[in-house]
Amino acid sequence: METKAIVVGAGIIGLATAERLLKNGIKVTLLECGLTGRESSWAGGGILSPLFPWHYPDEVTYLTSYSAEQFFKWTTDLHEKSGIDPEYERSGMLLLEPYEEEVALQWCLSRNIKIQRKEICNSLQTLKHALHFPDIAQVRNPKLLSALSTRITQLGGKIIENCSVTSFKVGYHKVQSITSTCGEFSSDYYVVSAGAWSAKILEKHGLNLQIKPIKGQMLLFKYDSPPISNIIVQNDIYLIPRRDGHLLVGSTLEDAGFDKQTTSSAQNYLITQAQIVLPSLNKKKVIKHWSGLRPASPNNIPTIGRHPLIRNLFINSGHFRYGVTMAPASAEILVNEIIGAPQPFDISPYQMK
Repeated sequence: METKAIVVGAGIIGLATAERLLKNGIKVTLLECGLTGRESSWAGGGILSPLFPWHYPDEVTYLTSYSAEQFFKWTTDLHEKSGIDPEYERSGMLLLEPYEEEVALQWCLSRNIKIQRKEICNSLQTLKHALHFPDIAQVRNPKLLSALSTRITQLGGKIIENCSVTSFKVGYHKVQSITSTCGEFSSDYYVVSAGAWSAKILEKHGLNLQIKPIKGQMLLFKYDSPPISNIIVQNDIYLIPRRDGHLLVGSTLEDAGFDKQTTSSAQNYLITQAQIVLPSLNKKKVIKHWSGLRPASPNNIPTIGRHPLIRNLFINSGHFRYGVTMAPASAEILVNEIIGAPQPFDISPYQMK
């Protein structure tokens, strides 16, 4: 008899999990309350690294590093199979002053991560030095999400949009079925990957799951060709160049509940800070301004694994700012839990308590 799984949430984590389940011969139905990939996953910048990794616990940086190593092969395969290019680019990242140089150098040295002092070009700003991370890459989130959803359909997966899960029917330590606005569904396994909405969906079954929305606002500009070659970070602002001349500027961190409204104050702040880094932005107009709700979790550590009391319920959520970065590794860990395969490393820090 065919094994089945229902994945709740079709963002980057849900899609990556579904793809890996399908590759392991498990039939998948994804239930998405809105449109596929159109929440936090779509809104992010696609930098495949924490901006200041030495500020994070090892549980975060180990997972992001392990996951980032998979991206070239993963996105190459998605491009070949789906025909959609996620635009994986090893563009490198420049960290502009102020920064903790010795802390950064020691952290990278102890983990064999390439870092170098670099003179920055005059077209940026008057600061003379930067720290350069040559191996940091990026992807274009909307294209990665489109490639994944196409690949899932090719593999026989089903995505049902505008379908909100309203309750879980649980008995004998198992989910018997779930009720949604588009009907009742039953399956062998249930995976909640609904980002900032995960705790809300699970309700009492969420136990002490601490995931909440943190709004991030971003801006988009357009040049004839990329005005910079590297991702650039200064303080809490980053600039991401795309191949076609688009430039992303982000982002805010706002504890505003489930309010996704964009604000003129955030736009003005982002423009002002970005123009300090890249003065040519003075001549450019904002062509798009949007926001997303990141699934924030304590210490930025996601929850990945089996529910401690309900044996066919699994959680893959709470990735905060690094859902895209952590996606392939998180999918690997979660699916290994379901099929009983060995894990690549100790996953206890990510398990639901």
